[in-house]
Amino acid sequence: MACGLTTIPSSIEAQEARTAAEPETSTGSVPPSVDTAIQTPSEAATTDATLELRAKRDQVSGELQEIARTMQVSGEKAAELEKSIEALSKTTDSLKTALIDSAKRRKDIEKQISEGEKRLASIGVREDAIRKSFRERRSVLAEVLAALQRMGRNPPPALLVSPEDALGSVRTAILLGAVVPGIRHETEKLADDLKELIVLRDSGKQEMDGLVTAMASRQEEERRMDLLIAENDRLARTNSLQLQAERKQSEALAERASTMEALIRSLENEITSVRQAAELAKAEEAKRDQMSEEQKARTREIARSELPDKNRIAPAYPFSELKQKLELPVAGETLRQFGDPDGTGHQAQGVVIASQPGSLVTAPADAWVVFAGNFRSYGQMIILNTGDGYHMVLSGMDRISTSQGKFVLSGEPLATMGEKRVASATGLALETDRPTLYIELRKDGKPVDSRPWWVGGDSGKAQNDS
Repeated sequence: MACGLTTIPSSIEAQEARTAAEPETSTGSVPPSVDTAIQTPSEAATTDATLELRAKRDQVSGELQEIARTMQVSGEKAAELEKSIEALSKTTDSLKTALIDSAKRRKDIEKQISEGEKRLASIGVREDAIRKSFRERRSVLAEVLAALQRMGRNPPPALLVSPEDALGSVRTAILLGAVVPGIRHETEKLADDLKELIVLRDSGKQEMDGLVTAMASRQEEERRMDLLIAENDRLARTNSLQLQAERKQSEALAERASTMEALIRSLENEITSVRQAAELAKAEEAKRDQMSEEQKARTREIARSELPDKNRIAPAYPFSELKQKLELPVAGETLRQFGDPDGTGHQAQGVVIASQPGSLVTAPADAWVVFAGNFRSYGQMIILNTGDGYHMVLSGMDRISTSQGKFVLSGEPLATMGEKRVASATGLALETDRPTLYIELRKDGKPVDSRPWWVGGDSGKAQNDS
């Protein structure tokens, strides 16, 4: 083309150019997660980037959930999973090991899906920005495309022609010298934007394909875990009557308790299995307190060099020594940290994590289950006694798969999240519809910042109980 203008890409790029210069119509076969309506400039000006990305991620999550509903584990795969469970030795130790291994695989898959959702949402936000730019530059792009079209049909005359055309040639050259740089700039920008749109579409399709594959793997792992939990429950039925009686007693205590601290205190005083667990935790702490520094160092070295016993009935490591070593109970995005505004004019006493629907919740550390049930505005809740005077509160789940008085190992499945966020006092003023897990860490009855314990966490602060 004359004057060194950049050539407009063909096929899909030309279609996008026409879309930019004409009233907007259907956007074709782009995955729905990355193909959304253009916001007006006034709306975009008031939209915070973080909230925009979070809203897009919620949209992606909803679309993936619709896909998940249509997916099923094949009969052949289900039979294969059942055979693998039947092949286990069916002892408490083997089942617990299999459960923890299955939970790790499932959480790894859920982390992969969570990261994929985030990348797909980022692609969608970027594509929206390019489309909005097209809308804002529509009039300019229309002029550029019209000019390029005219120049292609009627190229400017050359200077070495007959004398009668010389004056027209000079005038055209002067005009082009002033206009072409601007046209070239807009043309190159248009071409770059169109190329980026193609890359985004390809990336979006790859991400979507990867997420669908990961969801299929997660469904298989969910089926395996359901079978393992059912088998584990079958072995534990001998104590079912005692568990039912204690559950009813715990529910009565929960109805009477007005604060979390009061609930924990009453449970550890009045529920036999919980009281025994609390006494065992204190006995372990007393035993460590009587050790010399040399003995403590030797014990820590042995613990690090050997795999913890799966049949242990007490934590393998003191909780106070596990800072920056714990994995979060659920895979997802942290929406609120300890000390942030909680939507009621107060500071949050815990962490809020938005997860995928149906995500697995696991024990972050070895612990005794103090409570597993419903408690006031917290909804479905689990309280763990992790030793060293610490208790961890988890709420917002849909289904609990553990029971109070039980000793659970780090990584053992405790519950699953629901389809959407559960209405509760811990989830007020959150800009998401995704299910959210609330995590509260308490030391001697008072809420403390749990961030120092999580992998990659930082130092925190204590806060008085409300």
